[in-house]
Amino acid sequence: MVVTEREKEILLFEQHEHAKVCGEFAKAWREDYFIDNKRRKSVIYAIFEHDNGWIELDQKPLLNRETQVPYSFINYPLKPKLLAYTNCINRVEKQDDYAALICSLHYTSFFENYTNGRGEDFVTREKLRQEKLIKRLKIEEQSLLFHYNLLQFCDNLSLYLCLNEPGVAKKDEFIWFRRGFSQKFAYNNHKRLIAHWLDKNTVSLTDFPFERELTVSVSYKKIEKSRIHRLQEDFEENEPQKRVITIVKG
Repeated sequence: MVVTEREKEILLFEQHEHAKVCGEFAKAWREDYFIDNKRRKSVIYAIFEHDNGWIELDQKPLLNRETQVPYSFINYPLKPKLLAYTNCINRVEKQDDYAALICSLHYTSFFENYTNGRGEDFVTREKLRQEKLIKRLKIEEQSLLFHYNLLQFCDNLSLYLCLNEPGVAKKDEFIWFRRGFSQKFAYNNHKRLIAHWLDKNTVSLTDFPFERELTVSVSYKKIEKSRIHRLQEDFEENEPQKRVITIVKG
C-alpha cells in the first residue's frame, strides 16, 4: 500500500493500481529513446505487473498500532513483504522470462545497502533465478540496464503522483524526489529528470521522454483518522476516489 496522511484523513493507494500508472508511462516512452525495441512488450508487461504480489495484502490494510496509521510498502513487516515480492516474480515468470528478470532485479535492488542480513535468503534465491534467466536468454547488458532503469523510473514517477500532495511546492515534496529522479538515460546525456507540480492536476517533467503529453488516473481510498478503528470495514465500504494528473513538458 502507498500511504499518505492529511490532517484528518489517510489516503490508501493500492500497489497494483499505482503500477498500472507505471505501465502507462512505459507505453508512452518514445520509441527512439527505447533501447532494444524487440523487448518492448516484455518490458511493458513487467512494469504493469511488477507489484501484483501486493494484490492480496492490499485487500486487508494492516494497522501499525503504535502510529495508528496503516503500514505502507516502506515499513510493512518484512516476512509477508518478501513473500509478496516472490509471488510477483513467480507469477510474471509464468508469462514472460525476461519480464521476470527485470522484476527480480528491481526487488533485489532494495537490499543493496543492507548490512544487517535482512532479506539475505530472498536475495540469494533471486540471484540464482537471475543467473538462470540470464543464461537462458540472450541478454544484452546495455539493454537490460535500460529496461531495469525504466521500470524504476516509471515506478518513481507514479509514486511521485501518489506520495505528494497535488500542487505541492518543490521544497515540500516527498524527500525522495526533491532533487529529481535517480535513474538516468542516454537520450539526454544521463542528466536527472526533474518533475514539478504546476498545479493540482498538472506535473511538468524536464527532458520529456514520452511520445506526447499524457493524462493518467490513479485510484485511492480515504479513511477518516477518527474511524481508524474501523479500517477494514471503511476500506471495503468507501468508494474509490480518482487522482487525475496530466504530465507535460518541463
